[in-house]
Parts: sequence; C-alpha cells; structure tokens
Amino acid sequence: MMPIAINGRFLTQGMTGVQRFAREITAAADRLVGNDAWPEARLLMPSSVAESPFAYLKAQAIGQRSGQFWEQWELLKAAKGSFLINLGNTAPMMLGRNQAVVIHDAGVFDTPESYSFTFRTWYRFLHKMLARSGAQLLTVSEFSRGRIAAALGVAPEVIGVLPEGGDHMLRISADSGVLARHDLSAGRYALVVGNPAAHKNLAALTSAATILAQRGLTLAVAGAADPAVFRAGGGPAADAGRILGRVSDAELRALYQNALCLIFPSRYEGFGLPPLEAMTCGCPVVAAHAGAVPEVCGEAALWFDPLRPETLVEAMERLLDEEGLTAGMRQAGLQRADFYTWEKAALVLLRFVQENAP
Repeated sequence: MMPIAINGRFLTQGMTGVQRFAREITAAADRLVGNDAWPEARLLMPSSVAESPFAYLKAQAIGQRSGQFWEQWELLKAAKGSFLINLGNTAPMMLGRNQAVVIHDAGVFDTPESYSFTFRTWYRFLHKMLARSGAQLLTVSEFSRGRIAAALGVAPEVIGVLPEGGDHMLRISADSGVLARHDLSAGRYALVVGNPAAHKNLAALTSAATILAQRGLTLAVAGAADPAVFRAGGGPAADAGRILGRVSDAELRALYQNALCLIFPSRYEGFGLPPLEAMTCGCPVVAAHAGAVPEVCGEAALWFDPLRPETLVEAMERLLDEEGLTAGMRQAGLQRADFYTWEKAALVLLRFVQENAP
C-alpha cells in the first residue's frame, strides 16, 4: 500500500461540522498511530499553521499559499507518491485515484438556496471532476451516499460510508456559567444548534417558541452563519426566542447537559452532528424526520414533520406532559450514542484505505 498522507487544510478553517469531523477523526487516527493500531502518516499543512495539534502524525508544513490555490497546486505536488486522505469536501483534482475524499452531503445540488452562487458552482464542478478523475469517494451516512451518487452519476456502492462520533463532547469540561450569562435556568429551556441557512429551517421554530413561552420556558438558539457561504433563511420570531450566537465547546456541553431538549428542525442533513452530541450528553432530541438524522438517532428521538409546524408543537407537548418520557429519552439517547465514536470512524477509514489504495 502507498504511504498515507492527510490533507491538513482544515487546520486553517473555522469550526463547523465539517471541520469538527476532520479534526476529530484525525485526532483519533493520531492516537491509534501512537498505539501502533494505525500506520504512520504525514499530515500536510499550509505553512500558516504554526504547530500541529497532533502528537504522532508526521506534520509537514508546505507551500506559501492558502485556500484553494494551496490545495489544488501546492498540496498536489507534496502528496505525489502518497495516498492522500481529504476529510473536508475538497481535494486536489489532478491527483486522480491516489486519494480519498469525504463529501459530507449533496447539499449544493439538493438545497442550492442555502449557498452562495460562487460556493455552490465551485463545489458542483469540483465534486464532479473528483468523481470523473477516479478519486475514491467517501461520505458519512447512507442517506448522503444515495444523494451524492444521484448528483454525480455514480453507483452508490462505489461510495464508502464512515460514521461520525459524539464522544469528543465527553472530553470537554462544561462551562455552566453560560446559563447565568444568558439568563437561562437548567431544564427550563429548549436548545437549538444551527445557523440561518435555508435548509436549517429555523423559521419553523416560531410555533415551538410560542408554546414554550406559554409554559414559562425559553427557546435558546446557539450558532451563527458564515455570510460567504450561507444565505439567511430566517429565524425564530417569537419573543421567547433567545439568540446566543456562537458558543464555545465548553459552553455547548453545559447547554446540552442542562437543556429540556435539543430541537433540531433541519430539513436536510448529511449526518446531523448536533443530535448525536446532544444524545452523548444525555439531552433528549426532538428532530425533524428528514435527511440522515433518522439514520443517526433511530428510535431514541422524538420526531416531527419539518413541513408541518403543528407536529413540532405536538411533539413538544408530548415531551412536556408525558410522564417518564424525558428520562426514557435520555437513556435511549446515551445508548444510541455509544455506537458512534471517533475511534470507530478512524478504523473504518483505515479499512477503506487499505482496500482501495493502490
């Protein structure tokens, strides 16, 4: 098998679900390298990265540029002779079959209204070219495998699937001071983690905010949108909605642990990391039955129809009124989350590379 290299461009990017995936699966691989359970690999990083956060991967700073130019030209040269693992939707087109690329979803094809024209045009072109060049394709759910196969005109079986993990939340110390800073009380708020992109469907939360207000509860919305990528798609309009903005990992863990539930209204997700994080922290999940989220949460979540806001109200009323439901959902969520760890994901990735690398 060819030597392994990992595309470290994600180390220069802000934290979203894609970068979380890249960092955590690389960290898991790094720990496995240290335990002789993963082969040695190079981490190829832009020169702007001051220091690698990983102990065992052989970090190598390359090139003078950044962004797409770095990835398409400088990374391409440095990766020659290795099998390159790309974890964040993009990869050097000219490297051909000597690489694997994780495409997290087909959102630029399926929900174009959520992305700027420039972003979706580039991603559509890049993903089609990667498929035609023979790059090995990976994704994070069976749902995404089907949608990506349809968008790129390839057979689903040529796309590998590796799940995500939620156990990174357990390595974070909760910052419970976030509740006081936002005037929240434990068990007296429903949490939303998302951004105003159209497919996140935050506008559907108005009805939930209203019923929460009637019960003396609060809707707390954590997250923010990158205006270069996402178009505003609306947000909660009721007075009960409280916009928290971006929160730290430590604040997020505390918010999950103390929430009545996580409400996840997204109508399109390639995986759905916030519901998994919530379940890992013992937070009940009330989610739209859409995208890959049913695949991830199984029977552990309470479901509603993203196109019928009244079903979210019904779900919330059930959660608030049905004796024992909240405790049962917490336990079911913890059990479900046990299936998803970053170490398992890194080992699935390794098996895929061993089976497909030249």
